[in-house]
Amino acid sequence: MSHKERLLTAINHEEPDRVPLCAWYTPEAEKALLRHLGVKSDATETYKAAGGPLPILMDHDFLISWIGPCTSYYSNTDDEYVDEWGITWKWFKNSAGGAYTEIVRHPLADIKDPSEFKLPDFSREDRYNGVRQLIAQHGKEYGIMGGAACTLLELAWYLMGMQRLLMDLTTEKDFMNVFLDDLARWIDVAGSKLVELGVDIIWIGDDFGIQDRMLMSPELFREFFKPRYAKLFAKWKAINPRVKIAFHSDGNIYPILGDFVEIGLDILNPVQPKSMDPARVKKEFGRKLTLWGTVDIQEVMPFGSVDDVVNEVKLRLRTAGKGGGLIISPAHNLQPDVPIANILAFYRAAKEHGRYPLAL
Repeated sequence: MSHKERLLTAINHEEPDRVPLCAWYTPEAEKALLRHLGVKSDATETYKAAGGPLPILMDHDFLISWIGPCTSYYSNTDDEYVDEWGITWKWFKNSAGGAYTEIVRHPLADIKDPSEFKLPDFSREDRYNGVRQLIAQHGKEYGIMGGAACTLLELAWYLMGMQRLLMDLTTEKDFMNVFLDDLARWIDVAGSKLVELGVDIIWIGDDFGIQDRMLMSPELFREFFKPRYAKLFAKWKAINPRVKIAFHSDGNIYPILGDFVEIGLDILNPVQPKSMDPARVKKEFGRKLTLWGTVDIQEVMPFGSVDDVVNEVKLRLRTAGKGGGLIISPAHNLQPDVPIANILAFYRAAKEHGRYPLAL
């Protein structure tokens, strides 16, 4: 099978030759693996427009072109910088030998009228050069995904601040309805363009979960966010009924999984096993949802042995891989403290033990 055939077969809840795979990286981890592979490049493509060499070198089954707020994370090397949304980011170092950015100024912390904010222009054709390039060069062999995470909830709190957002969702409902409608225009335009260009999957996302519970009540999710996602999903599938939709949310979002199924979600990411049991999600929702992720990145990948990684992969294949509907992957970015040996063990185990019929 081609990579694209393998991916689409699994998403359609059939068993391909093997479980499709991928992994995603922080820039430091990406560079470290490229160096290990003998690729002399300091360039990284994490959250950038046209992918990079690593997914092809590691035999991923799809390639991602990123667009939107999530591209701000690593968009500038200055110690502090302002992105196109007016959000101020600052670099910090971590104990694992890497660096990350945090928001240090929310430009709409004091907004009174949604019309005060002007969205960046996502009708500009040059924004889509990266995905055009991926489709032209690799679209026959690989699945092509348009990544547009940090879509609505996260964009809102990046702009307003988390405390104000959560307060206004309960006390300023009229304002929030207008504000969220305005913010959703960017993903309406960008998502529709990605689908028109021919991506196989459009990937959006907002973190509604923390480690062991939801960030907000299911009722607030259903009031403010579910109807807006439903409208977007319906529009994109009207443009191309074959397009698949993936949604990212960290943490425990069990209470709203049925809501996502109801509005037509195809793929759930990242299914963090220390927050939600992948076996339970598979049992309850696996006929409708493809699980993408499931491999523990909080303990096993950074701190486990090679054998621990292999056993983790085998567990997820055994409990979530039957009948297709699984994309095996670490359940978030691999960090610079993840040993190269563990990363390579993930890939080897996924390929060796992920062949159908699964014999685990």
